Amino acid sequence: MTDTKKPKLGRGALSTDPRTGSPEGHLRHELEAREALLAAQPRLVQHFLQTQATVLAQAAFDKPPQVRFSLPDQLVAEVPSRGEGKLVSVPADHRDQLVGGLLDRLTRIDTRLAIRQRLTELEQSPHEAVVAAAQMIRHATARHMIHAMLPSGRSVHYLAAEGDAIPSIPAGDKLAPVSAITQASDAIAEEGQEEAGRGDLQVPYVPAALRFYLPQWVAFDEEDRLLVGSLAEAEAHIASMQRYLAVLHAAVGLAPYMVADDDYQAKRYGMLGQLVNQGRALARFETREIIRTIKRRAEASDLNRGLSLSLPYFDDQDLEMRARDFEVIPTGRIMFVPAFVVRAAREEAAKMAQDTRLDPSTRRHLVDELGMLERAFEAYSPSRRRGTKDD
Repeated sequence: MTDTKKPKLGRGALSTDPRTGSPEGHLRHELEAREALLAAQPRLVQHFLQTQATVLAQAAFDKPPQVRFSLPDQLVAEVPSRGEGKLVSVPADHRDQLVGGLLDRLTRIDTRLAIRQRLTELEQSPHEAVVAAAQMIRHATARHMIHAMLPSGRSVHYLAAEGDAIPSIPAGDKLAPVSAITQASDAIAEEGQEEAGRGDLQVPYVPAALRFYLPQWVAFDEEDRLLVGSLAEAEAHIASMQRYLAVLHAAVGLAPYMVADDDYQAKRYGMLGQLVNQGRALARFETREIIRTIKRRAEASDLNRGLSLSLPYFDDQDLEMRARDFEVIPTGRIMFVPAFVVRAAREEAAKMAQDTRLDPSTRRHLVDELGMLERAFEAYSPSRRRGTKDD
């Protein structure tokens, strides 16, 4: 799959040698330069930059009408060859910044775009200190999004299904022998990573969830069985994973060189595979619910005025749940026959093979769901009850 919206680099994909002349090497070199300049700042300046980064990162998602932030009074503009760097002063009239003025509100400009534009304007200033301050604010904000706003997960490795571009099948644990004293539904406590001032965290997860990057957001096992209390809770987990990737995407949108950051690569790899896996599982789970609903209504002779379906699927390109609408039985007084569903599923699968609006892996996922629908009604024969209840 080709993702034109979000950078897609797996772990270890970036060169560390800028002399290769590759884009990856240049991005790594730029990241290291920004990190070195941040490390060269006095401790008070680093703390100030982190405070401003927190404000801007939060505003990028809360999207208030106005955002105020400040540049430091002074900072190190160049990484020193040895010892402490020379501090340069930021002009007083540049220190207080406002994003989201009257013009921005009238044009309804996106908050994230407005922040990027303001930082770009500051980076074009003739004042060396202003340029360095804007670069440090940009870097600190993107760094905060990746390192502070998002939890780190387990070390995972995913396999790609045949024809898939995104690895999403957890590898390793499935081949391990089953314990004689535990079952798949048993909760297992795992020590979480330490957080400053909090000590170790003990959280129970079922073995199926422990195969993923962040087990707390796993709603389905490998057989698409629901691991949480309700479908609404499963959808909330999907939304949490989508927001996680949205934060990573926003960080790279602000500072493209952050794709070279090791934490970015690990977090995106781990969460992307988990979201695709769980999104597809949710779609298959809902498809089975649709099948059960059709059969229940067929038994009650409640499908004799037509039938249209909205089949859920997970779009690998936009990382969103979508629905495929198609007609099974035209509107009218037509008796429901299972063969109608089989024929409609086959015809829709044939159309999908020609639909280039979706990427190949998404089409394959949707065709598999249509196959589920077809197989469910190939040998199905509803027992007719007396009387007819029209839809």
